[in-house]
Amino acid sequence: MDKQRILTLMKQNAAQNHYYLCSDPKLLDTLLEGLVSNYQRYGYASCPCRIASGDKTYDSDIICPCEYRDADVDEYGMCYCGLFVNQEKYENPQLLAPIPERRPVEIQDAALKMKPHAPRTPMHGASSSKTQKNISVYRCTVCGYLCARETPPPVCPICKAKAERFELFYLTK
Repeated sequence: MDKQRILTLMKQNAAQNHYYLCSDPKLLDTLLEGLVSNYQRYGYASCPCRIASGDKTYDSDIICPCEYRDADVDEYGMCYCGLFVNQEKYENPQLLAPIPERRPVEIQDAALKMKPHAPRTPMHGASSSKTQKNISVYRCTVCGYLCARETPPPVCPICKAKAERFELFYLTK
């Protein structure tokens, strides 16, 4: 699935649910690239603002649009990553700001522990070398946002920190 196809699907979903997609073109592009990467990596478009286990059973709640979107948009005017927003945030993208993670920590931990081929690697114990079996994961040092991709995002979708504020660590398959 390519970026244009995902954009089309997300626009349809947003319209059906009376939401908007992020009006910041740079952030929108980053989020769509994350969805494409996760689709290519896992076979499903898991949320680009969370780390997926790679097992659809454990990641079903974070496949975009995630299960937490409606509650996040209702309470904060935007979903966790900022892809789906209400009218106010759409018209004023400068109002996009970090919101609390609604996905329970117990679910996050269980998903990552249950994945037999990708045990969680502590952030401070990050490997400095990369092998073909490793997944590059970048962590925003400002807000803690995590993303699995080859390079850090140009702008953090949560706090808008620049790429230089990301640190790299690996999850081993």
